[in-house]
Amino acid sequence: MKRLVEEVFVTEGVPQFTFVTPPNYTEILLDIRRPGKPVVIEGQSGTGKTTCVKKILERLGEGASATYLTARDATHVSAIARVAQVPTAGTFVIDDFHRLAQDVQGALGDIAKIAAERATDNPDLPKLVLIGINQIGSDLIQLVPDIAKRTGIHRIQPGTAAQIQELINAGCKELNITFENAELIFSESRGDYWLTQQLCQSACALNGVTETCAERGTIGINLPILRQRVVDRLKAAYYPAVKELCRGQRFRPSNDPYYKLLRAVSEQDSSIVDLNELSNAKAEVHGSINNIKERRLSVLIQSKPVCARHFYYNSETKNFAIEDPALFYFLKHLDWNALRSDCGFREAPKDYEFDFAISFAGENRDLARHIAESLAVLDANVFFDEQYEANYLGRTWSKEFLRIFGSASRLVVCLLDNHHKDKIWPTFERECFEPRVADAEVIPIFLDDTAFPGIPKDTIGIKYAWKPEASDWQNDVIDNIVYKLIERAS
Repeated sequence: MKRLVEEVFVTEGVPQFTFVTPPNYTEILLDIRRPGKPVVIEGQSGTGKTTCVKKILERLGEGASATYLTARDATHVSAIARVAQVPTAGTFVIDDFHRLAQDVQGALGDIAKIAAERATDNPDLPKLVLIGINQIGSDLIQLVPDIAKRTGIHRIQPGTAAQIQELINAGCKELNITFENAELIFSESRGDYWLTQQLCQSACALNGVTETCAERGTIGINLPILRQRVVDRLKAAYYPAVKELCRGQRFRPSNDPYYKLLRAVSEQDSSIVDLNELSNAKAEVHGSINNIKERRLSVLIQSKPVCARHFYYNSETKNFAIEDPALFYFLKHLDWNALRSDCGFREAPKDYEFDFAISFAGENRDLARHIAESLAVLDANVFFDEQYEANYLGRTWSKEFLRIFGSASRLVVCLLDNHHKDKIWPTFERECFEPRVADAEVIPIFLDDTAFPGIPKDTIGIKYAWKPEASDWQNDVIDNIVYKLIERAS
């Protein structure tokens, strides 16, 4: 019987002919079979989590009776919320669990706990199978601590060389073909089931095989060409989202921390990365990651639907995830220099922790705060002391100011007046950034005519008579200060 290549080597949905059981299949089956016991299946997309669960339910004869719900579907989200609010009997497979609101996750965790405790004497409680990215089991336990011993937590293990060969052989049997150097597919996919399917399908296409061959066919494997073919096929689907993320919420030629982050993630073995760990491990992007990990990255992803579809970020745990294995593969083999040029970024000689650091006297705090908040809205990272007090607990301001105003900020904005000249801390800050005046890295905002040693009178700055009593001073500051700073930083 003739088979089509795309139904044999499947890149979307559940494979009918080329499914192979992962190494821990039996352990997962036993937990899913046990009445009432909640099960968590975690791991990055493409590892076969959903496929494995569906195959087990088919084998147990429960495939038709189980209710499959995913947090990616808005109508399913409502159904999941109803399950959380009013538990009912049955088996519920809840996919993309990590995308649910935390209160819904907690409610489902409570239900799972009760079901695990009372399943034998209360069959009306639901059996929950929760599927999501790495660490959802640990996250769930933190939400409902005493659920740990009652939950089956599993991560789909990558296929071994023998299992991947089994997958390939099953496909070859259906298509009446043979792969030359089939071991190259395993070396490229490293046991990833989705990528193995994609590579096999692309290899067939490269060799003109679209369906079962009448006579035995031979498929050659040229890895560089095969890899480029896969990347080219994926470009239309993923390049726009990648470019949008790299360019940030509001594009500026110097605003490239998102580009640096994504490139650093593409160099990792896993597509799910703890940004704190990545920042500490890679000095060359330490500043860029710290620049965006607290707030800016979340705002960017939320503000651009094309980014939200492909990238996930939890600002509390600092976990950044590329859930689609096809996208991760695409990023690993992307021409990053060409992307940088296409985005329109300038080469920056240094990776700064802050775009701006604001130096001011206490009398001008409201003005400084408004400037900092307005710059943040325009996707700039600003050091404004009260926003970072918790970050520096236990440290000394003198040491931190020396670093921040001396080297960690791309530009220093100083609100200069007689208060700045007379106060101890503003004076110390000036001592930190005065050496940078000669390099045009200090932007003075002259609030009065006070002269400052170390800042020449002909230094080009912004003269601004702040009138806090005026009803529209905030808009005036945006027009006369904030937009000029953003333009200078570009």
